[in-house]
Amino acid sequence: MIRMSLRQFRIQALVGAILLVLAAVYLLRLGGDIRAVRDTSQLPSQYTQTMLFLAAGFGLVPALIGAFWGAPLIARELEAGTHRLVWNQSVPRRRWLAVKLTVLGLASMAVAGTFSALVTWAAAPVDQVTGDRFSALLFGARGIAPIGYAVFGFTFGAVTGLLVRRTLPAMAMVFLAVIAVQLAVPNLLRPHYLPAERVTVAMSTDAINQARMLGSITGGPVIGGLEVPDAWITDTSKLLTPDGRQLSDAAFNECFSNAPKTGATGTFGDTAVCLGKLDLHVDVAYQPNRRFWPFQWIELALYLGLSALLAAVGLWRIQRRVS
Repeated sequence: MIRMSLRQFRIQALVGAILLVLAAVYLLRLGGDIRAVRDTSQLPSQYTQTMLFLAAGFGLVPALIGAFWGAPLIARELEAGTHRLVWNQSVPRRRWLAVKLTVLGLASMAVAGTFSALVTWAAAPVDQVTGDRFSALLFGARGIAPIGYAVFGFTFGAVTGLLVRRTLPAMAMVFLAVIAVQLAVPNLLRPHYLPAERVTVAMSTDAINQARMLGSITGGPVIGGLEVPDAWITDTSKLLTPDGRQLSDAAFNECFSNAPKTGATGTFGDTAVCLGKLDLHVDVAYQPNRRFWPFQWIELALYLGLSALLAAVGLWRIQRRVS
């Protein structure tokens, strides 16, 4: 069974190996170029965009594994009817599926783990200077968590193919669903793996000008893009007055639209000066960077657990419903 699974998988394995070699050559060269920069303070300006593009591309790998390795694995057999040949040779259905999931799941983990190790190595000098590995995009392209993403994508694809029984619809569904999960987990689950730490940040004129966003579509007293050293900010309150109440929309909009002209410079100019005089503050929840590896292990365990649950569903389904 193992040999047969490997033979059936040889084309996908060859394509994956070629892509992995090409990625390795690029990342080794990139890592060498990064380490050749003598003034490390210049690394963020030179390579931040590259790191973001790499992370975004890497984020598609689990979806691609699920769509092209996982979804056709069983759906193609069911469409062609070739599964009956194996079962008529006294191979139990569950064993047939378990071997396929195990062999190719391990291959998916190996590809993702190798790719992640290369990206982590290449990006290490940039990450050290910026102190940013915890953002939603970069976190998923570092460490061991991508191994979990890959095995989840593959297992989800295989089980979806088993349920849908049509290769192309299963591929499309898996690709979109895995991307949706990859977007949902960083925003809905990851911030809550461990209790957040909290700090109150005074909103002086300078602090407001250091933010990346001020105001909202509805005109509310919202500020965003603040920074806490060596931390990932997970939540920022609205602008608060000294007594802890939310700044009124009217007071905020007055400063935002009709701030006295002072000739102030900075990102928000006169608006920042006007708000800075109100003695405002915000309450910030954050996860310190020292929790990077605990979060990596938690997320790996989460995805491995989901994969095991999906595999159990597939083993139950193939025994009871597939003919």
